Amino acid sequence: MKSFLSFILLIAVSTSFAQFTISSGKNTMELSTSFSTFYNSRTLNAGETDQSKNRFKLRDAQLGIDGRVGNDFEYTLKVDFADIAANNINTVIDPENPGLLAANVTYKGFKFCDIEMGYGKLHYSRSTMVPFENTAYWQSAEITRGSIFSVRDIGVTFIKNFWKQRANVYLGAYSGLGEYSLNGDNDPSGALEYVGRFDISYPSRFRYREVDDRHTPIPMFSIGIAGRYTDKSLPTGAAFPAGASSSYGLKVIDGKRYVYGFDAAFQYMGFSGQFEIHQLKMEPQNTNDPLFQNFTNSQTKGYILAGGYLTQLNYYIKDWGTILSARYEEVDLNDLVKGKSQRFSPAIGYKLKGYNAMIKFQYFKIFKDESIDPFNWKDQYRLGMQFSL
Repeated sequence: MKSFLSFILLIAVSTSFAQFTISSGKNTMELSTSFSTFYNSRTLNAGETDQSKNRFKLRDAQLGIDGRVGNDFEYTLKVDFADIAANNINTVIDPENPGLLAANVTYKGFKFCDIEMGYGKLHYSRSTMVPFENTAYWQSAEITRGSIFSVRDIGVTFIKNFWKQRANVYLGAYSGLGEYSLNGDNDPSGALEYVGRFDISYPSRFRYREVDDRHTPIPMFSIGIAGRYTDKSLPTGAAFPAGASSSYGLKVIDGKRYVYGFDAAFQYMGFSGQFEIHQLKMEPQNTNDPLFQNFTNSQTKGYILAGGYLTQLNYYIKDWGTILSARYEEVDLNDLVKGKSQRFSPAIGYKLKGYNAMIKFQYFKIFKDESIDPFNWKDQYRLGMQFSL
């Protein structure tokens, strides 16, 4: 009974504003939760009648566990029960909101680098590493939300920090199937995807955040470069996984696939901004590949390009606890097809004083559709609340 009371007292004393911390000897474990829900409304194009997207949605019902064992091991387990329920019904996994968000262990016992093993976010795009709680947006830009290149995967990552964590190097090997790697086996080729990233900040460490909620008194900057490569051989010559419309048929192809990225960020006195650009080069090994459909060899030159960019500006009004953001993005799914999509999306986040909670509003405006991926709407509104503990 005495031990039980001591355990309860330990939790009560260790409770912080955002997490519960449990310690026992060399072991420390932090528990966190996050909930968010919103209402979505769309303005449809003329002639469209399907208004099924006008609905309430439970975006998050998360439980997170972060722990340390001694000085050498750290681990993370993060599950979203709302997404597990949704993915049990749908045949296609939402890449931005899979049921399992992270399950990995990091070993820090080597002097030359840390080693992260398991499932989680890939160290490729800066935007994808920003926590959802630190942004006024309900949805990431299309180029970085996991529809064109995967955000998460299973594998191993080697991490090295320099210059008091101002400079960081990430090198890893993964299944190459993204969120679908959780289904078990690799694709028939068994080939892996290799990912690397290098970023550097000045004058001090620059964390993966969008909003300068501390009104940093000294201007801070960060730039990063990244790349990914895989060479898979799929017997059917079709995109994987079959029926996954959100992948655009670009995430896994029958052949070589290169992805290059560059990003930059700054923050100063509540102002902050981000810029990212990514390009895909795909070399299908079969001229009858669906990506080459309706094009001659002279048009394709043996490869296809795709990609896009985003630029975003934010300002945090400290006295009001309010985030103002505006984002513009472009995406070109195939350079052989004329046209590209263009979107503008402002957002407002109001933090509830005394709580780790925020009311968020995001507006989407489609200026142009990609001709090979047209939408049935032009405007979209999302309003809701997030709460974390």
